[in-house]
Amino acid sequence: MKTKISILVIVAGLLYGFTKYESSGQSKIEEGMVKVAIFYPNGEGNTFDMEYYTNKHMPMAAGLFGDQLKAMVIDKGLGGGAPDSAAPYVAIGYFYFADMPTCQSAMGTHSGALRADVPNYTNIQPVLQISEVVSAD
Repeated sequence: MKTKISILVIVAGLLYGFTKYESSGQSKIEEGMVKVAIFYPNGEGNTFDMEYYTNKHMPMAAGLFGDQLKAMVIDKGLGGGAPDSAAPYVAIGYFYFADMPTCQSAMGTHSGALRADVPNYTNIQPVLQISEVVSAD
C-alpha cells in the first residue's frame, strides 16, 4: 500500500511540474529585445522556395548566429485583408536578439553569407526592418 501511495505522489508531482511548466507562458521573446524582420514582397514573377527557406536557409542563419540568436520565427503569407486577395508578402522571417549591439554584431558578421544564399530560394529583393519588441505576451 505504501508503494502505491509513493508512486501516486511521484506521478502527481511530475504531472504538476509539467502542467506548471506548460502554463507558465514563458517565451524566449521578451520586451526590449531587438527583432529583425525580413519581408519577401509578393508580386508577379516572384518565386520563393519555402522548403529551402525553412529547412536550409533559416537553420543556416541560426547556426551562424549561435547563442546570440534568442528566437527565430517564419511566417508564410496566405492572403491579404480583402477576401480572396493575395498576401502582400510570400514570407516573413524574424530573428530576435537580446539587444542592438548583439544584433549588429551577429548581422554584420554573417550578413554576407546570408545574402549569398538568397538566390538559392528566391528572386525577391528582401526588405529588412529592425524593431524593438514592445510587448511579448
